[in-house]
Amino acid sequence: MERVPLESSWIRSAGYDPRTRELELETVSGAVYRYLAVPAREWAALLAAPSHGRYVNLRIKPRYGYRLVTAAR
Repeated sequence: MERVPLESSWIRSAGYDPRTRELELETVSGAVYRYLAVPAREWAALLAAPSHGRYVNLRIKPRYGYRLVTAAR
């Protein structure tokens, strides 16, 4: 999945696959998480959010299941 860099103290990059509705986040520590069944509107809202980390903590983490793709380095 192709990711775009984000200006955040916690998230290095993020990507979204509309076909599978998966949101992928790479943290600054190198961990990669894939959130499942995320609507496209959440991806758009994340990109537009003034604080990407806050958006993930308030809107993504509590609502969508995830799996760890790569552990932190």
